[in-house]
Amino acid sequence: MFRSPAAAAASALLRRLGPRVSGGGGGASTHRRFAPPVSTSILSRYSSAPTSSPSPPPPPPPPPSDAAADGDNRAESGEPGSSLSITIDRSGLYNPPEHSHEPSSDSELVKHLKSIIKFRSGPISVAEYMEEVLTNPQSGFYINRDVFGTSGDFITSPEVSQMFGEMTGVWAMCLWEQMGQPEKVNLIELGPGRGTLLADLLRGSSKFVNFTKALNINLVECSPTLQKVQYNTLKCEDESIGDKTRTVSKLCGAPVHWHASLEQVPSGLPTIIIAHEFYDALPIHQFQKASRGWCEKMVDLAEDSSFRFVLSPQPTASLLFLSKRCGWASSEELEKVEHIEVCPKAMEITEQIADRISSDGGGALIIDYGKDGIVSDSLQAIRKHKFVHILDNPGSADLSAYVDFASIRHSAKEASDDISVHGPMTQSQFLGSLGINFRVEALLQNCATDEQAESLRTGYWRLVGDGEAPFWEGPDDQTPIGMGTRYLAMAIVNKKQGTPVPFE
Repeated sequence: MFRSPAAAAASALLRRLGPRVSGGGGGASTHRRFAPPVSTSILSRYSSAPTSSPSPPPPPPPPPSDAAADGDNRAESGEPGSSLSITIDRSGLYNPPEHSHEPSSDSELVKHLKSIIKFRSGPISVAEYMEEVLTNPQSGFYINRDVFGTSGDFITSPEVSQMFGEMTGVWAMCLWEQMGQPEKVNLIELGPGRGTLLADLLRGSSKFVNFTKALNINLVECSPTLQKVQYNTLKCEDESIGDKTRTVSKLCGAPVHWHASLEQVPSGLPTIIIAHEFYDALPIHQFQKASRGWCEKMVDLAEDSSFRFVLSPQPTASLLFLSKRCGWASSEELEKVEHIEVCPKAMEITEQIADRISSDGGGALIIDYGKDGIVSDSLQAIRKHKFVHILDNPGSADLSAYVDFASIRHSAKEASDDISVHGPMTQSQFLGSLGINFRVEALLQNCATDEQAESLRTGYWRLVGDGEAPFWEGPDDQTPIGMGTRYLAMAIVNKKQGTPVPFE
């Protein structure tokens, strides 16, 4: 069987990986971010009112006296000169409920979301709801806590086994060689989580000194809490150079920088970008087919002040992105769906990736759960490894949606003619082609205990298997579920580098 030079290089790199088991495995596998108009209720109260200015209020009555009493008698008898009795009908005036001083059980994020909806006198988009829930600077799900691993809310592939990060490292080193082994390269990870993937990548590639010496590590992370976790995971230390200080990972000696967005990462160096389970947390807009056409799904408040889904009564600005997405689909594909999810943020970030790779060289690896086509109604919420309702206690559960890989492909190709897009292929195919089967055998031979061996086999199945593990003999509620076919891998590279491993 013919093997390309790149594939041969991958095999050579794999053979040099250390035989040591560094951990991983275990845990559940549940998987998975204008001025207000006048309220219609107020308008209805005044819809029949005259448009002329109201009369000034009558002057206060004089103090009681005999004359006043006589006047009242004359009014009752109808005698000339009697005073008029004026009454005001206040039944149509708005009477707000009395202000309650009872403490509210709502979280700060729930209060914030409700205030937005009330201020606008109308619903907000699912995308805005999702963005506030996940990344609100004060109360967002990702901002002030570590949500990953068995003690968190969900488990990602790097937390399952060290082999995922090692295989990603093999891919990165192969791309670096295809780039001509530049002396300096920007290694960028979008949404690094706890930093586990990158730590395993650096440990696995530690023997390849020329590669690790070339690395300039950039982590795109908006959570201060996770930045601290990543700092510790990567064994970072601060070093003084003259009157300046820089952060260095002791795993490989490479400098480490944190950024709030991809745009903040300095350009000018060849680039390797890794986006693992990053796109699924980007905010999406949801649309539903109705009698009047496509309507955006929104989040509103019910009469009891709970959150509910509604359809927008009028066209929204995000219909422009729906129109763009539908333009990439066939009529047959559109006829089959009643719901469509569109992620403008994913389109925007993909364009940024394509532009950077086009100008600086390099490539990007995207791995996530999703499909190569239109995504329909996939938004889900996970709390403590269990699915919950999307609107239940916002901020206490992770929100994520299937990634539209077709949209990523079209966005990248439209952004630049100098890049090529490869895949998607299943995660099982991707890891298998890079040599994970040989890697797990090598690690099993060096396991010190049966528990280590069981953890490796379980982690391997979760990464490449499909469905329940056939070898499992433990409790039914802990049966390992394979993610090998649910997760897809796609590469975006500069055309000068040729086809990346293992997409030949």
